[in-house]
Amino acid sequence: MRVLGISPLDKDSTVAIVEDGNILFAAGEERFSRTKQQSGFPQQALEAGLAYTGLSLSDFDQVVYPFLDWRNEHALFTRNLEDERRFIRSFRAPDLTTQVREALTRVPDRSRPIHGLGHPNEVMDKGFLHSSYYSMAGAQRLASNNAALKGSRQWSDAATESLRHWQETLVTGLRALGWQAPVKRMEHHHSHAANAYLCSGFDQALCVTLDGYGSGLAGSVGEARNGRIRRLHGLAYPNSLGTLYEHVTSSLGFKPSRHEGKIVGLASYGDPALLADILLSRVLELPGDFRIYEANNVYFSRYLASKFPKIDVAAAYQFVLEHLATGYIRHWVEQTGIDTVVLSGGVTANVKLNQRIFEIEGVRRIFIYPNMGDGGCGTGAALYHSWPGGIRPTISDAYFGPDYTEQAMAEALDAEGLARRKPEHLAREVARLIHQGKVVARFDGRMEYGPRALGNRSILYHAREPEVNQWLNKRLGRTEFMPFAPVTLYEARERCYHNIRGAEHAAEFMTITFDCTDAMREQCPAAVHVDGTARPQLIRREVNPGYYDILKEYEAISGIPSLINTSFNMHEEPIVNTPRDAVRAFLQGALDYLVLGPFLVEHPRPAS
Repeated sequence: MRVLGISPLDKDSTVAIVEDGNILFAAGEERFSRTKQQSGFPQQALEAGLAYTGLSLSDFDQVVYPFLDWRNEHALFTRNLEDERRFIRSFRAPDLTTQVREALTRVPDRSRPIHGLGHPNEVMDKGFLHSSYYSMAGAQRLASNNAALKGSRQWSDAATESLRHWQETLVTGLRALGWQAPVKRMEHHHSHAANAYLCSGFDQALCVTLDGYGSGLAGSVGEARNGRIRRLHGLAYPNSLGTLYEHVTSSLGFKPSRHEGKIVGLASYGDPALLADILLSRVLELPGDFRIYEANNVYFSRYLASKFPKIDVAAAYQFVLEHLATGYIRHWVEQTGIDTVVLSGGVTANVKLNQRIFEIEGVRRIFIYPNMGDGGCGTGAALYHSWPGGIRPTISDAYFGPDYTEQAMAEALDAEGLARRKPEHLAREVARLIHQGKVVARFDGRMEYGPRALGNRSILYHAREPEVNQWLNKRLGRTEFMPFAPVTLYEARERCYHNIRGAEHAAEFMTITFDCTDAMREQCPAAVHVDGTARPQLIRREVNPGYYDILKEYEAISGIPSLINTSFNMHEEPIVNTPRDAVRAFLQGALDYLVLGPFLVEHPRPAS
């Protein structure tokens, strides 16, 4: 069974080509268009996938899409929003003005600088008029109720138009390429559950999905066994942890659906106790379920952001995210007795949350699908509809994109007049350069699929120097509140990280944090966050020999089994795809060396 899966077109449009449960090709349109989280019909990614596999559209049995027909989607969320209106009118939240006044008395004085903030207690200063409106629409019951209901109406109108528009775009794009048959539609959260479970290699698992919205839901729990998934519960939209986190991301001045990782980083600097009780007082927690009061009122988080330090707002929202998600999952772990959890959905891009889920009593193993956001849904739908039955081994890597010939690499270097060498012992020489303090970009093999760089499109540096998080981010045009992530030799995992057993495979995809050992903190301070955690990629030689050999040679020189691995891209650009992309980013980022396949290239104008 050969199936073409296309992810939702509203953002991060992605193509997956799957045959009998095997992923042959998967890549996002952004990597070809060079526009981050590219929306629209994935023309270039589809053409690249067909060229890579040697297929044409006529060779496919099905084309699948992970949303229902727009009319069915509209009916689902319309019913939910009618129910939300009744909930808002009946819920009795404590007086917010009193809560805020008391919390303001507990804001600590801080003086220790936080890179990226003008002051550790920096708040969102939007001026008198904005602050006054936030105080009304976010804090005064009648006005805030109306703001929440208006927010839901506006979301409904926008979602209806978006779903209808992208449905027409999908059909038009496929017809232009010769596909005349109907598109097979799949319930959104089932596609998330499918990619997490079918790629995990586990026989039995609790499938948990958490995101913003999909087919009437914002999350789900299912019991999976022998290749089949049975849903146990659905979290009705708008009780959405994805929306909750999008709101705080926007309210703290960042872009929702793109910069949530910055909030995770900020959160570790703040005190969650300052505002957590206020947030939780607006949630009705039930066994295996929860309801969020005024879920679509963005002015509530803006009100808090105008009053309290950014770090404390971030900390509270991260805490509440963890509290609600782990409480939800814990219930279903206890109900089912299943000790293995698989995760998907945009919320599970939150690596700190995933650590807390793994720490739930009774959870012994965990797997997070590498492309956990909506960009991975097309793959989940295609896997589900092409699955031959039973259990298959887990995916060993996420190198599902295109690769390029040595000739294409040489031509990209020649176009910029860059000299190149072909060292006999490339890994050894690269390790030596990194040990000497050089920044080396690596481009080789098939491109990674998903949001994380996993060695084939990565920038490497030693982790001994904490200051690298400031100067290299500045060179790349980035502002981050978390340190760079490390790549660590698989066999050294327990030397570097606590409580990793049962999560080793998840860590091969950089999808979860762990508490660091003393040795890791001492040897690799640049990779350890202020809270003592790191988000590693574990690497095995059988998965990526060239990448592994660099790290192994570095360990032989330094005695340290970890390096910094950050994505090979400039700020607000997607990870590089082609050799030309790599050469351009190498030159713009003033990186010291570029490994382009077998070639080693020194920057013509080394950074001072």
